[in-house]
Amino acid sequence: MRTGTRPVALDAMGGDHAPAATVQGAIEAARDHGVQVFLVGREAVLRREFARHGGAPRGIEIVDAAEVISMNDPPTAPARSKRNSSMSVALRLVRDGRASAFVTAGNSGAAMVAAKLMLGAIPGVDRPALAASLPRRDHRTLLIDAGANVDCRAEHLEQFAVMGHFYAEEVMGIPRPRVGLLSIGEERGKGDKVTLEAFELLEHTGLNFVGNVEGRDVYAGTVDVVVCDGFVGNVVLKTSEGLGEMIYGLLRDHARRSPVSAIGLLIAKGALRALKHKADYAEVGGAPLLGVAGPCLVGHGRSTPKAIRNALRTAHTFGSHDVIGKITSKIAQLHGQEGM
Repeated sequence: MRTGTRPVALDAMGGDHAPAATVQGAIEAARDHGVQVFLVGREAVLRREFARHGGAPRGIEIVDAAEVISMNDPPTAPARSKRNSSMSVALRLVRDGRASAFVTAGNSGAAMVAAKLMLGAIPGVDRPALAASLPRRDHRTLLIDAGANVDCRAEHLEQFAVMGHFYAEEVMGIPRPRVGLLSIGEERGKGDKVTLEAFELLEHTGLNFVGNVEGRDVYAGTVDVVVCDGFVGNVVLKTSEGLGEMIYGLLRDHARRSPVSAIGLLIAKGALRALKHKADYAEVGGAPLLGVAGPCLVGHGRSTPKAIRNALRTAHTFGSHDVIGKITSKIAQLHGQEGM
């Protein structure tokens, strides 16, 4: 069976709105995108949920898992104390080759640790990284790392660049993506010690490295992959979320205070709807965890059925392209060059 024809393993008990959101999202993914799904969780609970939808459609198979990883569980719980949790069972389906990819909207810390422990890391990758897909006018920009690694060395940033390149190329459909290193200035000599060292490494990767980029470039469309450590990346991500919420709040406040503003917003309703659609995290569904030896997607804890549906669609694409094989090959090549 080809990689792309294997089901995606979904942690059906993970997320604030599970299992209602996960079951409905799986139904929509199977119906709208032809994605086959292993729905992993407490079988009796899932069957009751499916009964509300008239039963499980073709393409979805329930896999029983007696335990649930809560948001209060330690990161090692799926691999240690709760080995029969929905997260653990779903990851084992990927490890054993039965599923093409793993999706969860549950405890993100547990998902990252469990994925590394249960699937292992890609050879030559020291630290898996989270990648966030951020909106811009013409497409999306991939930010890596978005929060998994607070302190990084230059070689870690080099590995993030390789992983981001192949994900952007194979899953996001960007030919020869432009890779930029996030810094405090575009000039070659700008940045801290790690950034300066990473610049030197990235110049010799053979990737389409465009040099240093600044914060404004994340949304400007001048670069496709932005590389940084997880501390900086998470600050960028959370600041962006807060800015978006503030803008929508300001628009609502002005509309309530002024009839003229309310009329203007009503006229611009279509454009605002398109803007909201572009910025909606649910359009992508989740952030890939890159660097582990199996395709993994970590969704937002408050994922809706729409977010689950799109996460399954993205994970299916991730699992059906040889992203991990290409990362493995490129990392091995770079290690060979460094050893010369």
